[in-house]
Amino acid sequence: MESKRETTSSNDVAGVAVGRNAGLSDAIAAHGRYEIQCFDRDGNLKWSDDIENLVTTAGKNDALDKHLSGSGYTAAWYIGLIGAASYTTGPAVGDTAASHGGWVESTDYSEGSRPTAAFSAAAAGAKALSSALAFTLSGDVTIKGCFLVSNATKGGTTGIIYSAGLFTAGDKVLQSGDTLQVSYIASLT
Repeated sequence: MESKRETTSSNDVAGVAVGRNAGLSDAIAAHGRYEIQCFDRDGNLKWSDDIENLVTTAGKNDALDKHLSGSGYTAAWYIGLIGAASYTTGPAVGDTAASHGGWVESTDYSEGSRPTAAFSAAAAGAKALSSALAFTLSGDVTIKGCFLVSNATKGGTTGIIYSAGLFTAGDKVLQSGDTLQVSYIASLT
């Protein structure tokens, strides 16, 4: 009897692929919004407007320095008004309290200093004033916007400008005795 020989061959193939995200990315942007209402001397609402502002480089640097330094920090912030005199281009990221060439501050209100911005606790990535700040206009004046600064002195040139912006609906002509109610919300997105 003849024997038969059987042969078999076997091949195994394995493949492996590994995917890896080599880096993580996260971005954060500082934003702010002013909400303004104007009332006449009898308390009637004349108009309202919102300002989506820019946050200056000095403001961003100050926030980073204070937050990441790990030491105690107490801030005092104030709201000012942007006036019409010598207006050229408006707020820019390079603005400082000593040098903001595109705009000037209006000091045509009866309060002795810039109103103090008292903030509520942050929630959902935003921090708002605990109540609106009042400016009682002391003359007929054109206002273009608002700014947030760390110095209370009307017309002062020291401190840090955190943010500034212009009215979305254009310049506002105000009369003596009008009152502006200004709110501000800062956010990180």
